[in-house]
Amino acid sequence: MSTENITNGLQATLDNARNVWEAKAPEQIKEIYAEGIADVTRQNVVINAKKNHDMAPNFSLTNAIGKEVQLSDYLKKGPVVLTWYRGGWCPYCNMTLHYLQEQLPNIQLKGANLLALTPELPDKSMSTVEKHELQFEVLSDVGNKVAKEYGIVFKLTDDVAASYQKGFDLHGYNGDESDELPLAATYVIDQQGKIVYTFLDAEYRNRAEADDILAALDAIQK
Repeated sequence: MSTENITNGLQATLDNARNVWEAKAPEQIKEIYAEGIADVTRQNVVINAKKNHDMAPNFSLTNAIGKEVQLSDYLKKGPVVLTWYRGGWCPYCNMTLHYLQEQLPNIQLKGANLLALTPELPDKSMSTVEKHELQFEVLSDVGNKVAKEYGIVFKLTDDVAASYQKGFDLHGYNGDESDELPLAATYVIDQQGKIVYTFLDAEYRNRAEADDILAALDAIQK
């Protein structure tokens, strides 16, 4: 599959899924989720998060099979594409992970590695890895400890939290009752540990496109 075909497809795919959901979802649920997104904006998460020219906080987390993974170790090999997904329960996250797996060869051709972080417990992230046959690191950031260092964590509204808990047991996925999630953020980090590309959006159905990620990796090489 060509890069052009893939890069034209992600947001269109996500938008289509959103349109299908909005055509079927009850008005009350749509209002609850819209208010949830508005509340993320009010929490100033996007404003306060790490951005271009900031140094990326180092971290050490375990992957889906329990192996310790450090950002600094990967930066010794080349640039890193660092992305967050909310959980295997999120259809938009699953579409994005599938897309990133398709893009992985293009990322690797730039000499970079892809790391995905999630607040899911390791057994849940393992299920996600196996389901989507992911060949990049998926790291469990339990309690959103690393996400908080990057400034991308927000608190769900009570109504959204109740909907998620009733719908799929968010507390069971994350192993806590904090009702906190990370933005679906993406960073490109150069080998000096500096952030050179940032994607942040309060709207969780918007995600970073591969052409922007690859362009940032190209710029590092120049």
